[in-house]
Amino acid sequence: MAIYSIKDLEKLSGIKAHTIRAWEQRYNVIHPKRTQTNIRYYNEADLRSLLNIALLNKNGFKISKIAKMSSTEIAQEIAQVSEVHLEHDMQLDALTISMIELNGYRFDKIISANIDQMGFEKTMIEVINPFLDKLSLLWLTGSINPAQEHFISCLIRQKLIVAIDKLPYAHSDEAAKYLVFLPEGEIHELSVLFLTYLLRERGNKVIYLGQNVPFNDLAAVYKIHNPDYIFTMFSGAFVKQPVQDYIHRLATSFSDTRILVSGYQVLVNPIELSENASIVESFDHFIEFLKH
Repeated sequence: MAIYSIKDLEKLSGIKAHTIRAWEQRYNVIHPKRTQTNIRYYNEADLRSLLNIALLNKNGFKISKIAKMSSTEIAQEIAQVSEVHLEHDMQLDALTISMIELNGYRFDKIISANIDQMGFEKTMIEVINPFLDKLSLLWLTGSINPAQEHFISCLIRQKLIVAIDKLPYAHSDEAAKYLVFLPEGEIHELSVLFLTYLLRERGNKVIYLGQNVPFNDLAAVYKIHNPDYIFTMFSGAFVKQPVQDYIHRLATSFSDTRILVSGYQVLVNPIELSENASIVESFDHFIEFLKH
C-alpha cells in the first residue's frame, strides 16, 4: 500500500499542510498514522478522503459541515459536483480524484461534459493539457504511482483516438503533408496524437508513425511519401543521443522538408537550428502556425 507525507497531500490536493493539520485537529476528518520512529504518514484512504473533502470545500461546502457527513453522503455530493460546471482548479481536482481512485466512469463524465460544452479541441487545451502538466509534476515528485499514471494516460489516449477516427482523410493534392512520429526511446505519445488531431481537423494529410521509431524506418517512410513537414517531440526522458545532434541529423537528412520540433528538452535547452528547422513552443503556437 502506498504511503504519503503531508507534503504529498499538499501537492495532490492543493490544500496547505498547516490547513490539513488544522482540519485533523479540529474536525478529525483524516487520521495520520505513525511509523515506529514516530514519523507521521497517510495511506491511500486518507488521500482519497482529503481529495474529496478538498473538492467539496472549494465548491462552497464548509469544512464543519463536511466533517459531519458520512462517506456515502460525501460520495453523493461529489457525484453531483462532478456533473455541474466546475471552475478550472476544481476540474483538475476532480480529474486527480478519478486518477487516484482509478475511476474511469468519473473521468469520462467530466471530460465528456466538457466536450459537449466547448468541443474536443478546447477541452484538450483548457482541461486535459493543464491536467497533464499537473500529472507530470506529481510523477516527478513521486506522489502518484505508475499504475495511476498509465490508467489515466490510456483513458486520454482512447479519447484522442476516437476523436481522430471521426475525422475524414484529406484527399486534395493541395493539402500539406505531415510526417509525425516520436524518435526511438520516446513512448509518451499523447501530445503527438493531439497534434495529429489538429492537423487532420484542418484538412492536412498526416502520416502518423507513433512512438519509438528508429531513424532508418523514418528515412524509409520519407522516401515513399516525401512530406512537406516532419514533426517530432523530445521529452525529459529522451537519452538515446544529444537532442541537438538528433535535430541536426533530421535537418540534414531531410533538407527539402520543414522540420518542426517540440518537447521539454527542446524548450529548456539552447538548441541551434538549421534554416529548415523550427521550434513549436506550445499547442497555441502550433495552431497559429497552421493559420499561416
